[in-house]
Amino acid sequence: MSASGAEGQALHAVPEVATEKQTIAQAVRDAMLEEMERDERVIVLGEDVGVDGGVFRATDGLIERFGAERVIDTPLAESAIIGMSVGLAATGFRPIAEIQFMGFVYPAINQLFAHAARMRNRTRGTLSCPMVVRMPYGGGIHPPEHHSESYEALFLNTPGFKVVVPSNPYDAKGLLISAIRDDDPVLFMEPKRVYRAFREAVPAEAYTVPLGRAAVAREGTDVTLIAWGAMVRVCLDASEVLAREDINAEVVDLRTLNPLDRETIISSVVKTGRAVVVHEAPRTGGFGAEISAQIHEHAMLQLEAPVQRVAGFDVVFPLAHNEKLYLPSRDRIVKAVEKVLAF
Repeated sequence: MSASGAEGQALHAVPEVATEKQTIAQAVRDAMLEEMERDERVIVLGEDVGVDGGVFRATDGLIERFGAERVIDTPLAESAIIGMSVGLAATGFRPIAEIQFMGFVYPAINQLFAHAARMRNRTRGTLSCPMVVRMPYGGGIHPPEHHSESYEALFLNTPGFKVVVPSNPYDAKGLLISAIRDDDPVLFMEPKRVYRAFREAVPAEAYTVPLGRAAVAREGTDVTLIAWGAMVRVCLDASEVLAREDINAEVVDLRTLNPLDRETIISSVVKTGRAVVVHEAPRTGGFGAEISAQIHEHAMLQLEAPVQRVAGFDVVFPLAHNEKLYLPSRDRIVKAVEKVLAF
């Protein structure tokens, strides 16, 4: 019986090169540093990204290395941050814009939806918009209101964006480098719940993890657990509990929500015959509904039970003392798996 899901354990084979044990936050910083050294068109901008090194210290030391012309502390104005980034991207730069928390992005929605996402289409390919918007997202750190949102569905319903969500340090560095080099706008959602929750070996040199390709974080035969970001760790935890009940769960880490790696999802579900989708966002209209629809459209005859969703509830994300009641937990995932197995 496979058992590769222990907290802090690497989810993949790291190449035989010089490595360093890093957290997700450190891997994100290294990706930006290496790309800024490689390409002078890459700049970083956002609130407190320079002198203070970012609210989560993901840009720590960059202003000392590259100066205030390439690491820009902006006013508290998300619309201006994204508007400047769109203009910079359209004129040859590759900006990395930081929105301190996903719940702060709302003032910038018009710039993102009406301009960044449409630039290539509007100019019939004359201009592209090679920019990255980094956004810490999700719950688990007990912050005040507007700090724990997980509204990826807003951007997944807007053509023109790529949406990337790493779950571990290795992928965080490789995916961010791929995102910076991409010629279209990429929303890079960073699961702050696990920013520093564990370390794993990360190559010291630059490398890429391709966008649009999921990873099987744990092999299994009885049920497929599909998740992204911090929920991958929770699914791996649940898989260990299930293993003690002689239930072998496969865990698929989507890594990129758009473009979606449907092939890996369907291949896994065809093998196991059952699926549970896990995400932090509210259940209604969440991306889990789209994944469920894709599975039923492309693998319905191989299903042994309807797809189950374990998600946040259809309420505003609660304050700190109710976070654990809202967020998908190991026990909720285990119960969903038991339900599909008993169908």
